[in-house]
Amino acid sequence: MLRPGQTAPLFEAKSDEGQPLSLLTLRGQWVVLYFFPRALTPACSLEAREFEQSIGEFQQRSAQVIGVSSDTEARQALFRDTCHLSFPLLPDSDRRVCRAYGVLGGLGGWLGLSHRCTYLIDPAGLVAQVWPSVKPGQHAAEILRELSTRQQVSASTQG
Repeated sequence: MLRPGQTAPLFEAKSDEGQPLSLLTLRGQWVVLYFFPRALTPACSLEAREFEQSIGEFQQRSAQVIGVSSDTEARQALFRDTCHLSFPLLPDSDRRVCRAYGVLGGLGGWLGLSHRCTYLIDPAGLVAQVWPSVKPGQHAAEILRELSTRQQVSASTQG
């Protein structure tokens, strides 16, 4: 698992909608990269809906939310439609992104799935914060508080 201060591993992949998604192209904005074990399960659906309910607040803070799991593109697309999500989902069926971020081994250690973990990546591409243990129903609000605090501190040091 990565630690705050480390450079976030770059990745290039296709979203569940087949659109290219690259961490490098997101430089200059905050990125909430959240990993979840399995699309369409109750806890993963709850967490995704919590992010979706707060998506406007993330956008106001120049933060891009991206959900990642080792599910297929088709399962991720069904998940997006079922939960009415507007942010990108990254199907990582080859597990390259999960491995790079050190999150494989979710759900009782079965290596095919990621465990629930979130990385907050700053505009320079550095890991700002890591949540290795997540409560799905409260997590989006927790990240927004952290993001707000970090942006206020950054604004006060620049001004």
